Amino acid sequence: MLPYYDAPTRSEAVSNVMFIELLSSATKYVWFYTPYLMLGESLYDAFIRAARRGVDVRIIMPGIPDKKTIYRISRSYYGALMEAGVKIYEYKPGFVHAKACIVDDRLAGIGTVNLDYRSLFLHYECYSLFYKADIIKDLKADFEETQGKCHECVMEEQKKGIVHVLINGALRVIAPLL
Repeated sequence: MLPYYDAPTRSEAVSNVMFIELLSSATKYVWFYTPYLMLGESLYDAFIRAARRGVDVRIIMPGIPDKKTIYRISRSYYGALMEAGVKIYEYKPGFVHAKACIVDDRLAGIGTVNLDYRSLFLHYECYSLFYKADIIKDLKADFEETQGKCHECVMEEQKKGIVHVLINGALRVIAPLL
């Protein structure tokens, strides 16, 4: 187990870099829980590259939001991610606030880091990485059980009209402020 902290006072956004590295090094799968999805360009590209090279990339998101604007911004990322092959699931019974990832049955992370700009670059956060630890099997079983209570998002559900494209673009501009 390797615990660490991330802080806006550090010269490098440790969690952001770590997630990019995890996505880049995965060979079979990378699964994430996150309540918010507002990715910076590098992490967004890492998700897309991993899925395009055949890695099973999944994200479990809340089906019921705690903040409607944040939920709307998070959903603006779905289309391009799903187009690349990322599978996105929304937890239907309620709000999922878990923040974790699992990589290739060998590594997992659990902590306070959301997949959003504020958490990755502006907040003080704690995270623990587990390498070849028993907790990985438990976390994977929990992910699979939770996924069974989710709705898999599909491209046909994504609104692609010009109004939605403009709203999504405007929301993404203000995403780092939220």
